[in-house]
Amino acid sequence: MSPVGSGKSKESGTARLLGSGASGILELFTFHPVDTVAKRLMSNTDKIFGSGQTMTQSLGKLNQVIFRDAANRATVSKYLSLFPGLGYAAGYKVAQRIYKFGGQPVARDFLEHHYGQAFTRAFGERNGKAMLHATAGSLIGIGEVALLPLDVLKIKRQTNPEAFRGRGLLRIVGDEGMALYRGAGWTMLRNAPGSFALFGGSAFVKEFVFGLDNYNNATFVQNFFASIGGAVASLTVSAPMDVIKTRIQARSFDSPESGMTILRRMVQQEGLSSFFKGLTPKILVVGPKLVFGFTMAQMFIPAFDRLLKGSKADQS
Repeated sequence: MSPVGSGKSKESGTARLLGSGASGILELFTFHPVDTVAKRLMSNTDKIFGSGQTMTQSLGKLNQVIFRDAANRATVSKYLSLFPGLGYAAGYKVAQRIYKFGGQPVARDFLEHHYGQAFTRAFGERNGKAMLHATAGSLIGIGEVALLPLDVLKIKRQTNPEAFRGRGLLRIVGDEGMALYRGAGWTMLRNAPGSFALFGGSAFVKEFVFGLDNYNNATFVQNFFASIGGAVASLTVSAPMDVIKTRIQARSFDSPESGMTILRRMVQQEGLSSFFKGLTPKILVVGPKLVFGFTMAQMFIPAFDRLLKGSKADQS
């Protein structure tokens, strides 16, 4: 039996950097308002619908949760209020996509080179290829915790802007220090299965639905549907940890609360369904963001690779 292949021809590091960075920039300006809505819904601890409220009251509460101080303003002002922390988001999103979508192929190449035979023996040739993609994604997801301070600042700016009153970025970093890594353990617990499902689900669709041998040969439509499979799987398995992580990070800097405390209170006061709070809107509105970014990365990276190789060929 031949060793497991990556399902991709080897792209250059420059192509991975450019392709993943371009996808991050496009995703940021397209979906930042959507991300703000999802974060505000997840950090809300009150019931919006039910509890004897009329539909009008529920919709009014939903409007207040999403738009905060701009709830009673004009439509344009409401929309602009969904862009808090854009600077933090730009730094985080582009860095995250370069690291995640550009780094996963590096981890995949390493695993293939050193452990390709082991994956083949354990899972078979075709399953081994998908598992290798998933495992590389999981490892990269765990390491993504290094970017946590940017994510914390972005989420606080979206959900708790009062924490920034009278303090600039450097002042906050100096004051808080390692507190910006609050929720690191929960972030890793979210990212490990989430990234495993994202890259593994995408590889599974390409391998078993479309029968692709070289994943770089996927068409836009194939990449799109593979990204949907990976994104839905990722958002679903990571939802409980994501809710806890968001609530930890949304707290004021001077009001820390452990993940276990939040977890216990959620079980006691809100029930087990609270761990999947915001999952439906997240799949409906954040899912497309992830699908968009992942699809673009899978298209841009091989496209930049072909472009760069073509330029080198023309120069030689």
